Amino acid sequence: MYLFKKVNDLQQHLNKIRKNGGEVGFVPTMGALHQGHLSLIQQSVEANDCTVCSIFVNPTQFNDNADLEKYPRTVAKDMAMLTSAGNNVLFLPDVSEVYPPGLNTELKLDFGDLANVMEGYFRPGHFDGMAQVVKRLLDIVQPHRLYMGQKDFQQLAIVRNMLTQLEMPIDLVMCAIIREEDGLAMSSRNVRLDSSLREKALLLSQTLQEGRLKMPSKTPAEIQDWALKELTIPSFKPEYFEIVNAITLQPVKKFSDAEYVVACTAVWVGEIRLIDNLIYKEE
Repeated sequence: MYLFKKVNDLQQHLNKIRKNGGEVGFVPTMGALHQGHLSLIQQSVEANDCTVCSIFVNPTQFNDNADLEKYPRTVAKDMAMLTSAGNNVLFLPDVSEVYPPGLNTELKLDFGDLANVMEGYFRPGHFDGMAQVVKRLLDIVQPHRLYMGQKDFQQLAIVRNMLTQLEMPIDLVMCAIIREEDGLAMSSRNVRLDSSLREKALLLSQTLQEGRLKMPSKTPAEIQDWALKELTIPSFKPEYFEIVNAITLQPVKKFSDAEYVVACTAVWVGEIRLIDNLIYKEE
């Protein structure tokens, strides 16, 4: 596996691959990798001649500096995992490489209600920072395909919208959520849960699953109300449980209102904020 820390060095390497007709897949991450990330790498490896993974803890998408400081950084372990997964190139830049002095990387796009609901409501400004860094990394890597996980469903919807608005010729590939054996969605934050809360955290995926079973007899609003009550237990603080159109992210009043419907939730489990989602209806 090649390791690059400088933009110019990475681009020279990738230009040679593209010049020879090779296709590039890209997996942007903030490190602290787990099997969920590796599943993205593996899908890219199967479909492309070169897979690039970036590890960059982006300061512009953290609302809380304390959360930024606490974010786990495990580069040596990450590199070993990427090598075993067959990743070809690791891009490990400093902040000055991604946001060099004098380069205006600000994005002036209107994501409308996509960025105002759910995560956007509770983490104002988060998606502006996310879109800014994804656009910057795409400009650097210039991949044929971009691989992102379903777990950050709203993030994926906004990146899809960004690619459309900017007419960027990049295929966005959504990769399914990878779960622990007991059903908890894999997350870099899971390691920060103590053993008792780790067991209780299963309630997120269980509630999503049970909610889907109620579809034939309950409205989306009724399922949402039920789910929020289920998630309101000691040590838990649910922020939202929303059943939405998977493209617009707007609430659906009836399941017949959209062909593609997803339920999304965010819950504080102790001091750790977890998100999860489950597709309730698909085209």
